Amino acid sequence: MKALTYHGPGRRTWGDVPDPAVRDPEDAVVRVNAVTICGTDLHILKGDVPEVEQGRVLGHEAVGTVTGTGPGVRTVGVGDRVLVSCISACGRCAYCRGARYGLCTGGGGWILGHLIDGCQAEYVRTPFADTSLYKLPEGVGDEDALLLADILPTSFEVGVRNGRVGPGDTVAIVGAGPIGLAAILTARLYSPSRIIAVDLAQSRLDAAKRFGADTTLTVAEATPEAVRELSRDGLGVDVAIEAVGVPESFELCTRLVRPGGRVANVGVHGEPAVLHLEDLWIRGVTITTGLVDTDSTPLLIDLLSAGRLDVAGLVTHRFGLDEMQDAYDVFADAADSGALKVALVKT
Repeated sequence: MKALTYHGPGRRTWGDVPDPAVRDPEDAVVRVNAVTICGTDLHILKGDVPEVEQGRVLGHEAVGTVTGTGPGVRTVGVGDRVLVSCISACGRCAYCRGARYGLCTGGGGWILGHLIDGCQAEYVRTPFADTSLYKLPEGVGDEDALLLADILPTSFEVGVRNGRVGPGDTVAIVGAGPIGLAAILTARLYSPSRIIAVDLAQSRLDAAKRFGADTTLTVAEATPEAVRELSRDGLGVDVAIEAVGVPESFELCTRLVRPGGRVANVGVHGEPAVLHLEDLWIRGVTITTGLVDTDSTPLLIDLLSAGRLDVAGLVTHRFGLDEMQDAYDVFADAADSGALKVALVKT
């Protein structure tokens, strides 16, 4: 089959690799109908994730059709259209039993495109199929479902839910890329009084407005003084969601949040950030981090199916699966291309 493989920092290849096959009783093999590219894939290509071996098939977000299963698989079968989640769950370890699938110690967690071959290919082997694949209702299209593999549950769980966004809150979302926009969409489910989006690029701020941000600010405009004026009592935002993954964006979040507020870090950091405890210790600020667990995926599928989650516009560029290299170039050059999410479809 054809697949996108990693060969060290800055080097990727679209070419022939062996077809995947069922290895364990709980495996399924899925024919990829649609796949996308994540910012984490770009981090891998920069060398920020040293655990990824050369020759690894990248990708952890796909929609496809089951073509084979091991004898231990009970809940999905050949012919089922499924969401391939970015997180695999053994379903048995203490973390999985507590719905902390991202921390799975039984062989799961974020493994696709990381520790085992991933989804940016014509076929993918998916371990723990019963607890890691999700059947899709007929009314949910492949392109929309792709957004449920990673960015929507990540933004919702690690940003909105960890940040405890509630009715009437003022929320700042630093970074208006795909994760930040998904955070805007899912924060609105909790009726905050104001969502403030912050980004360097005006095109992304314009997108943030379309997705429901009440106020948009450039990074230069997002001073603590300016943001305090936008908060409900002049003290700062209740929740600041970091959706970039660079030190400057994290440190900005800690400056924008009110005493007693919450900073929810979502971005994948490749460099250390300074934690200014000399300022934060007395302010009672809660800082959360984490990898997505995807325990919210069934809920998000239901919301999407019911028309309660409008993801139209998040996919900005479309390619055939064999145009993977072009898709990477466009996605990596988002500042000029305007790309948010790309969708690659098997033709």
